[in-house]
Amino acid sequence: MAIHFDKREAVYIQVIRYFKEQIAIGELKSGQEIPSRRELAQQLKINPNTVQRAYKEMEEEGLIYTDGNKPSIITKETKRIKEIRETLITEAIDQFVDRITSLQIPKEQVFELVQSKLNELGGEGEIKHD
Repeated sequence: MAIHFDKREAVYIQVIRYFKEQIAIGELKSGQEIPSRRELAQQLKINPNTVQRAYKEMEEEGLIYTDGNKPSIITKETKRIKEIRETLITEAIDQFVDRITSLQIPKEQVFELVQSKLNELGGEGEIKHD
């Protein structure tokens, strides 16, 4: 597990985002065990209290589930996993639109540039626009 921490944001938030991204792309599967709080703190070389805070928040958000002394697992709720993925996509689009809007580029040019980049990356399908 490798997270590159950004000093401008709380570490526990970055840990949560990492887990969300790994769930969204299917690297972490529904029902999969995750490292204990202590193990993750050692792996990432961060304070165990930081991991505890991240896990607590992920439990509250329904990302992970812990039953007593058993290892924490990724949620088995497919609806919740779909929501996580859609939220991450929406956040990425919002950031993109905010940045591109400030550049005052015509939307037709934006669509062309995005389509070109997707083609370059081997993206399938085509983005439809008005």
